[in-house]
Amino acid sequence: MKIAILTGLLCACAVLPVSAVEWREADVCVYGATSAGVIAAYTAKMDGKSVIMVDPGKHPGGMSSGGLGLTDIGNKYVVTGLARDFYRRVGAHYGKFEQWIFEPHVAEDIFNYYIDRAGLTVEYGYYIDKADTENGVIKSIDVVSVDGSRDDLRIGAKMFIDCSYEGDLMAESGVSYTVGREGNSVYGETLNGVQMLDRHQFPDGVDPYKEPGNPASGLLWGISSEPIKPNGTGDKKVQAYNYRIALTNEPENMIPITRPAGYDSTRYELLLRLKEVSPWKSVGDVLYMSRMPGGKTDINNINGFSTDMIGMNWDYPEASYQERQEIIRRHEEYTKGLLYFLGHDSRVPDFIRDEMLRWGYPKDEYVDNGHWSPQLYVREARRMVGDVVMTQHHCQGRDTVSDPIGMAAYTMDSHNCDRHVVNGMVKNEGNVEVGGFPPYSISYRSIVPKHGEVKNLFVPVCLSASHIAYGSIRMEPVFMVLGQVAGLAASRAIDGSVAVQDVDSSVLMAHIKKNPLMDGTEPEILVDNLDSEYVEMIGNWEPYNDSYRAYGPDFKVGDVRKGKAFSMKFKPAVKDRGRYDIYMYVPKIDDETTAMTVVVNDGEKSVECNVAVSNVTVVGQTLGEWVSLGQFELSPGCYVEISEKGADKIVAADAVLFKPVD
Repeated sequence: MKIAILTGLLCACAVLPVSAVEWREADVCVYGATSAGVIAAYTAKMDGKSVIMVDPGKHPGGMSSGGLGLTDIGNKYVVTGLARDFYRRVGAHYGKFEQWIFEPHVAEDIFNYYIDRAGLTVEYGYYIDKADTENGVIKSIDVVSVDGSRDDLRIGAKMFIDCSYEGDLMAESGVSYTVGREGNSVYGETLNGVQMLDRHQFPDGVDPYKEPGNPASGLLWGISSEPIKPNGTGDKKVQAYNYRIALTNEPENMIPITRPAGYDSTRYELLLRLKEVSPWKSVGDVLYMSRMPGGKTDINNINGFSTDMIGMNWDYPEASYQERQEIIRRHEEYTKGLLYFLGHDSRVPDFIRDEMLRWGYPKDEYVDNGHWSPQLYVREARRMVGDVVMTQHHCQGRDTVSDPIGMAAYTMDSHNCDRHVVNGMVKNEGNVEVGGFPPYSISYRSIVPKHGEVKNLFVPVCLSASHIAYGSIRMEPVFMVLGQVAGLAASRAIDGSVAVQDVDSSVLMAHIKKNPLMDGTEPEILVDNLDSEYVEMIGNWEPYNDSYRAYGPDFKVGDVRKGKAFSMKFKPAVKDRGRYDIYMYVPKIDDETTAMTVVVNDGEKSVECNVAVSNVTVVGQTLGEWVSLGQFELSPGCYVEISEKGADKIVAADAVLFKPVD
């Protein structure tokens, strides 16, 4: 802890080394310039509050600009407000309506746009040292210069928002939290605690010992010596971190992958042992390569041995800044070493090495960090324990919340937590991937501390959730949605002089619905097939319950081949005549019609729009895409009609979007 000297005298008999502390003050302080942090800060500022945002790093956007270019969505319906605007801006960059895959620098540019537009004050290169809390109110926080080149800062604010991936401000303020995995018994779950399942797993027969068959020789690197506990047992282990790696195979933009400092080939012996049982096919056996625009990748973990550094991050959530830097360094060393190993180790087959050598670091990404992401993928660290804890039951629809502020829809997803010897073979433990449920609501009480704890803090990233529920919620678009709510709630708590626990969440949601972009822009009108007040359905439509393909919980289908007429009119609540871009959501299904004729009625006359369904290509996750029907001058009474007209097989009717033209 640094010693603050604002005024005063030192004892004459001794001169002690001190560092000055510079005082800063704002209405709202946001700690963590993650995607959620930028959106939270932007929201509060656009709502008329002064804002300071602080981050230990040098770049905004967290993982969204740190290599996670393949957006984990679950269902696009849950991405609302400024989060939706972000992906629309990504789309505009690439000449599309919206897009869910992108290069790191494109994302960073958009976050900087929000920062610049709002005129946000951002202090990069500071980490939190302590929080001064009095009677349940954070008065100020002390943040320390990362490199010691500047004075430390003491920041006073009326409201604080912790948008860090680690929950450091939350912890320093004394809010209840947990780390690791609850046992299944804690919340009556089935997917929490120890889980040894078959995804991202070693096949049977992979020997764990340095000398095959000889336990006395010791274990290969990366294997735990502790026995595996029964399924469902709670512990303090944390799902593995990795880097989402941006590489390119475009020679003019490529920097070769060279031997990194600290390279140790013994860390990859287990990979060779795995390949003795499961022979090499391609680099894709080890690196899950998702192609991004610009000839780049977003590389993630895959199979039994990959980019996840399993079991090497358990101390990270509660470690000091310096200790974390060492953990981050080891992850970078391991990952760069793996890339080098695949391209250069003589024990790797020639065709694999040749394939790997076609890839290198992109010259135009992370130019101030050696073309390597500055953001480790901290999938999970601390999690707050609030009055409402989101659990598996919320994800799967058995529990609902009374104070919804946003939605999630992604699979309950945990990466492996440990690697054991089981029956003389190597096995990973901790991976869970269970989905198949529709979008569900997230409670306002899950982003604020318990009643009786801190009264002026929001925690939209390290929110109150069990380990396995957090695995579904922890997606960047959801963080942005929750960040917007937190930013607006902070502003309104100031206006009402109330504790964060007493803010009316329904008022927040009503405001965001009317002003989703926080700048007075007229909101778009979305009509989903389930909006019975605005949908007129005739004929034999059948529900299609596949939330991965749907926009929202489901959509309706009609089969032309059954010989019966059917139609569905989507009738937006247009109050005044104006111009709108109209989009129809097309879920991709088996045996879908190759084409269809959609009728747009502008309130006075009808126009037929021919939609080539077979030409619709989905880019990114999910299996649906918005298709433009064109721009129209609409009046009250307008509608879009989907029917059997022009179709030859199954017609899907899901959602129609009416976007006002500025």
